[in-house]
Amino acid sequence: MAYGTALAVLADPTRRQVFERLREGPRPVNRIAHGLPVSRPAVSQHLKVLKDAGLVEERSEGVRRIYSLRREGLMELREWLDSFWGDALDAFKLEAERSYKAKKRDK
Repeated sequence: MAYGTALAVLADPTRRQVFERLREGPRPVNRIAHGLPVSRPAVSQHLKVLKDAGLVEERSEGVRRIYSLRREGLMELREWLDSFWGDALDAFKLEAERSYKAKKRDK
């Protein structure tokens, strides 16, 4: 899954709420849907999109489907976001070195 897919899928506020409810652990659709301003079938559709994006997985438990986060699905997004820290730190290091050299020259 590309990080762009994760960003696009999680851009929807309702889908993000569905996703965040799974942080607390695996749950069936009815528990995920409880209290949301959308119907249970709508939550099921959001779960399908999350599953297709590799962010959620499901397992059968009798007649119920239990959904849980696929933390691996977030790894590419996390690596992409982490790359910004590396770039920022590299830029900070270069600026600090330039500043240090400029001060030495001015003495």
